[in-house]
Amino acid sequence: MSQLTTDQPTAPVRWGILATGKIAESFATDLALVPDATLAAVGSRTLSGARDFAERHGAPRAYGSYAELAADPEVDVIYVATPHGRHVEDVLLCFEHDKPVLCEKALTLNARQAAELVAAARLHNLFFAEAMWMRCNPRIRHLLRRIGDGACGDVRQVRADLGFVLPAEASARLVDPALGASALLDVGIYPLTFAYLVLGEPADVVAAGALSDRGFDLNGGATLRYDSGAVASVSWTQTAWSDAQASVAGPDGRIEVASRMHMPPSFSYAHGWETHTYADPVIGRGYAHEIIEVGDCLRAGRTESELLPLDDTLAIMALMDRIRDQLGVRYAVD
Repeated sequence: MSQLTTDQPTAPVRWGILATGKIAESFATDLALVPDATLAAVGSRTLSGARDFAERHGAPRAYGSYAELAADPEVDVIYVATPHGRHVEDVLLCFEHDKPVLCEKALTLNARQAAELVAAARLHNLFFAEAMWMRCNPRIRHLLRRIGDGACGDVRQVRADLGFVLPAEASARLVDPALGASALLDVGIYPLTFAYLVLGEPADVVAAGALSDRGFDLNGGATLRYDSGAVASVSWTQTAWSDAQASVAGPDGRIEVASRMHMPPSFSYAHGWETHTYADPVIGRGYAHEIIEVGDCLRAGRTESELLPLDDTLAIMALMDRIRDQLGVRYAVD
C-alpha cells in the first residue's frame, strides 16, 4: 500500500529513519522543522546507537535492527540512510513490510540494481523515490522555471562542479568500495543531475578521472553532448576544494549558481549589463523540502513524485554506469 497507514489523514506523516549516520542526523534535524511530519522511530545496527539518536531527535521508539523498524505499524514511510552498497537489501526489507521509502542517493551502485528496486516498488504499488533533495530546493526550482521560460534563450552551455577534500579519518562509506565508495556516486551525482535537469539526457558522454589505490574514483569530469548543439561540463572531486558553482548560458542570458551549487545561497541572472540575484526562502538545510514533497505524495496516494521522478533516477544511474566504465571503476555487483 502506498497511502498513509494512519486512520487520521490530517495527522502528521510518521517517519522512520533507517541508520543513524551523518546524513540521517541532517535529515532528522530538518524533519523537526516540518509541521505536518514527525519522527516516529529509528532503527540502527545496535540498540544503543538507535537510543542515542532517538534521544537527540525526540523519537519515541528506537530499534536495534532495521527489520524491527520496518515492521513498526506506526511508521508511515521510511528514510533509508545507509551507504549505497546496502540500499538494495534495506529498501527491499522495507517493501516486504509494505513501507513506502525515500532512499538516500545514489540509489544503488548501478542501473541494474536501481531498476530492480523501481520494479519492486511499482509491483507492490508503493511510494518510492531517491532522496535527491537538490531537486526540491526552491532556488533550484526557481532557476529551472526561468530557464524553461526562456531567460537564457536556447541553452548552449552548462557547467557544474562540486568537490571537497576527504578527511584523514574518512568514514568507511567514502573509502570502502564494498560500500560504494566513489566521488561520482557521492558528489558527482549532483552536477550530473543539474545538467540533466537543464538539458535532459545527452546524446554522448566522455569522461576522465583519477582513481584511488583501491580502485574507486577520487577526481573526475565529463563532457556531455546534446543533439541540440548544447554541451555540458560537469566535474567532481574528493581531493580539492573546488569552486562548487554552476552556470547555464545561452544567447539571451546567463544564470550563475553560487557555491555550493546543490544547496545554493542564491543564484543570479545576467542579461546584457544587468544582473539580478535571487534567494528564495529555504527551510533548514534544504532536506525539509523533500520531506514536504514526500508527505504531499503520500497524502494524495501517489506512488511517484513529479519532483523526484524514478525514470530520471534510472536514466542518471545509467549515465553514471557509462562514466564509471570509462573511468575503469568496477564493483563486485557489476
